[in-house]
Amino acid sequence: MIRLDDLALFLRSAALGSFSHAAREADLLPGQVSAAVKRLERELDVRLFARSTRSLRLTAEGERYLPYAQETLATLEEGRDRLHGDGARLGGVLQVAAPSDLGRNVLLPWLTTFRQTHPALTLRLHVSDSIADVFRDPVDVAIRYGRMEDASYIALPLAPDNRRVLVASPAYLQRHGRPRTLDDLAGHDCLPFQIGGRVYDKWVFPQPAGPHRLVAVGGHLYADDGEVVRRWALAGEGIAYKSWLDVGGDVRAGRLEVLLPHVRGEATPLVLVCPHRKQYSPAVQQLQRLLHARCSALTAQLPEPAA
Repeated sequence: MIRLDDLALFLRSAALGSFSHAAREADLLPGQVSAAVKRLERELDVRLFARSTRSLRLTAEGERYLPYAQETLATLEEGRDRLHGDGARLGGVLQVAAPSDLGRNVLLPWLTTFRQTHPALTLRLHVSDSIADVFRDPVDVAIRYGRMEDASYIALPLAPDNRRVLVASPAYLQRHGRPRTLDDLAGHDCLPFQIGGRVYDKWVFPQPAGPHRLVAVGGHLYADDGEVVRRWALAGEGIAYKSWLDVGGDVRAGRLEVLLPHVRGEATPLVLVCPHRKQYSPAVQQLQRLLHARCSALTAQLPEPAA
């Protein structure tokens, strides 16, 4: 009979590429993780990992089995949550880090409602465009843009289909005209973002075939705060290249207009990051479900480029 703990250790070993790292995460000895995987291999009568002194990688059979193992554990966890999580009284302290403008303009009312629904819960929101280190900073979860390649994190999808859009205010477009192609951006005032001293003045646009296209932009205003960039765009100071989640409300209200709608913007998925599975608490689980549902409703309104 397959043990669920063995299945979970198989998944973490595959994600981390190391029995030692999986053992450290689970507070076990590396030999215990190795023994768990061997038991699973005996039950399945296949070899799941190709092992060497320096590397650990999935075999072809392991690759095929991986999604079934993930689905099995996810189904069991969902069943457990439905039995206990939704009806449980949430308490304690939940510390959340979020990007600047997303935190202030989009997440803030959702988080307020979430806290009101669970009056015994204390919520601490850290809003900054500096990337929170969930292992070192005093936060339980971080909401981040971008794909998480580091398998040492637990990354839960909130808006996997989100992407950037080019936007400007009607006042800016009235004064400077509307760009018709990506090349036209060179002749416009753009609003590059900067973080960690680096200016992101080469905007990325995926291409139907081949590598992404980098478009050099410039302007007279730079900021290391996404909310400042958004406010400058609203004030008619230039063209911004922003996440749809950040500016979708402004577009719907007519405060900003999407430019070059036929051009697909850079993918900007939103994820909720947990440093450790043990911190995937009922409060985090319910928060993730709420944010996923709300973000999905917003990204469903994202304009699709013409085929």
